[in-house]
This record gives sequence, C-alpha cells and structure tokens, in this order.
Amino acid sequence: MSTATSIFFYIFSFVAIWLGAGLIIKSVDKIAKKLRLSSFAVSFFILGILTSIPEAAVSINSLLDHKPEIFVGTLLGGTIVIFLLIIPILAILGKGVRLNHDLDNKTLISLLALIASPGLIIIDHKVTSLEGVLLIIFYAVIFYIIQKKHGVLEKNPSEILTSKTYTFLDIAKVAFGIGIVFVSSQFIVSQTLRYAEILKISAFYISLLVLSLGANLPELSIAVSAIFSGKKEIAFGDYLGSAAANTLFFGVFTLLNDGQVFTFNSFLVTFLFIVLGLSLFYYFSKSKKDISREEGIALLCMYFGFVIYETTKGMYH
Repeated sequence: MSTATSIFFYIFSFVAIWLGAGLIIKSVDKIAKKLRLSSFAVSFFILGILTSIPEAAVSINSLLDHKPEIFVGTLLGGTIVIFLLIIPILAILGKGVRLNHDLDNKTLISLLALIASPGLIIIDHKVTSLEGVLLIIFYAVIFYIIQKKHGVLEKNPSEILTSKTYTFLDIAKVAFGIGIVFVSSQFIVSQTLRYAEILKISAFYISLLVLSLGANLPELSIAVSAIFSGKKEIAFGDYLGSAAANTLFFGVFTLLNDGQVFTFNSFLVTFLFIVLGLSLFYYFSKSKKDISREEGIALLCMYFGFVIYETTKGMYH
C-alpha cells in the first residue's frame, strides 16, 4: 500500500468511526426513548459510554498489539479534547453556552475528581492492578450517587427485559455500528504504529494528539448538531459521562493488560492541563452557569498551547 493510499484510508477510518458511532447513538437513543429511560440517564450513562466506544475500540486493539501507551494517550487526550476543544467550540460558535449538568456542588467536584484521576495515577509512569480496581470502584460510586438522586430508570428494570418496544432492526444497527468502529480502530492503531516508526515519534504522542481527537468525533458531531439546531442550552451529561467513562475504561484496560501498565512518557504537564481545564469548567459552572464566547476562546487557546507543547516534546523523544 502506497503512502498516499495509506493516509487516505487512515483519514477514512476516522470518518467510518464517526458514522459508526453515530449509528450506535441514534439507535440506542431510539430504544431508550421507547423504553422511557430517564433523560439524565440517557445523557450521562448511555450516551456517555456510547460516545466513548471509539476510545474503547482503540484501547482494545492497542492491547492486542501490546502497545498500552496508545490507550493511555488516547484516554488522557480524550479528556483534554472534551473540556478544552469541544466545549469551547460550542461556546464560540454558539455565542455562549449554558452548563445544564444538573449536579450539586459535592457531586460535581467528585465527578471532576474521577475524570482527573487517571492523569494523577500515571504520573509515576505506571498503573497497578490495585489502582485499576480503584478507578472502577470510583466510577461505580459516582454512578450510584448520580442514579440515586436522578434515577437511572423511570420504570422497573424487569419491565425493560420483557419490553417489546425495541426491534431486531434497532439492535442490528447497534451491532453493525460497533463492528464498523472496531474494524476502523484496528486499522487506525496499526497505521499509528507505522507512522510513529516512520516519523520516529513515540506512539504515545500520536495517540495523545491525533487518536484522542479522532476518537472523540462522536462528541464533536453532537456539538456541531447542537450548534446548527440553534439550541442555546446544551445538556452536558453526555460530555461529562464520556469523560467519566474514559476513567472506567482506563481501569478495565489496565486489568486486561496483565494488571499493570508501564510507560516511559512524562505525564505531569498533561495532568496539569487536565486539572486546569476541569478547574475552569467548575469555576464557570458554579459562578455564572455558562461559558461565554470569550471564555471559550481562552479555553481553546489553552488547547492549542497543549498541542504545541506536546508536539514539541514529542519531536525530541
């Protein structure tokens, strides 16, 4: 395969992930509405996890290729993409955006701590099986706290199992979408390793900057759809849920990788960017409950600063 052809299919694979994830999201959203699931549950738990399927697919394929640094970079970079790129784009193009996450102060702080935790535990260049388990437990605790207040389901779970409102076609679309995402991600991982070798750049840095952006195309598509639909108030449950799901996947894939992950890359500055982005999100959320266009521009500039820093650092590793 020529270089030009390889690059074409590399880009096309990201488009395929966008289309596959979109098919999954639309189908499951249709099923959720028929089953009358809680709107917050659909936004945070269901859409949050589904929009993270590309990250999960990339992570699984990176483990199969014995390259855990790819899933580390993809999941950490995903959090930065959500809070320093996607949400700012909403604020800039949407002329400001309200933060309607409907969480109390204590729960929001706990949730943001959950999102930041993978960046903290990887600072020492390793993640143990115990830390992986703790990440999963942390997510489960947040899940319990949020569902206890908002209610994950508005009807008895036994009714869902016996419900006939969803069809074979709905389920088939979900399965087909997942298949597209996994096949595309497998090609993306293999080509990322190839480009990293050609460019003599660590696969981690490509994952942190490129794969994290590509894997968050579903979240970006939701943002674009919201802008074109003219909605001023955006439900942030899917973005918060997606970032939280990254922590869950981080713990799960650590256990799948023989219970530990080792890397030689430095994560301190990456962690600082994550903390700064989450801190600003918290400040905007609790002060004015919105992000203005100017604040969105400031956050976006921070993202470009992160990209420049990591790109420069990657060239010398």
